Amino acid sequence: MRDQPSTLWNIKAPKRDLPYASEAHPQDLEVAKRRLRTSSQNLVFVKNGKVLFETGHEGLGGFVEAMKQLGIELRRSSVADTVLGKAAALLSVYSQVTAAYAVTMSRDASATLKTHGIHCEFEEAVPAILNPAKTERCFFEKLVGDISSPKEAYVLITEACERLAVEHT
Repeated sequence: MRDQPSTLWNIKAPKRDLPYASEAHPQDLEVAKRRLRTSSQNLVFVKNGKVLFETGHEGLGGFVEAMKQLGIELRRSSVADTVLGKAAALLSVYSQVTAAYAVTMSRDASATLKTHGIHCEFEEAVPAILNPAKTERCFFEKLVGDISSPKEAYVLITEACERLAVEHT
């Protein structure tokens, strides 16, 4: 990684090969997994043993909302999600989380997280995250399909979420 300004947090990203894994609170992922399993939440962020953010909303909107609300506070947190595809994996990398868990995780998501040194666990691995009708890949998965840059993915995903929010009002 090169030192580059982060537009999300207005800081310089530290130069590291692997993001923050050694600085993670060892129980954060277990707390996030437990909260996901025992509540009606679909997304949970935990840092230093405390829940930072949780939502019952499906899709990437909750993830984007957490990033907007918490920004740099997500650094070194752990995330648990019901469904985690490549789009959410790229947002996890951009947020600099240390660990991710999903009930269902795509192979591309797992590969993306591992490439960036983020520990990941899942209950079920799937070839791809599908749309609700299960007829094709999810909209966001298609959006980031050929993208490897977490920053580029963040920009595209947030713009798409904003457009979708406007269309549904």
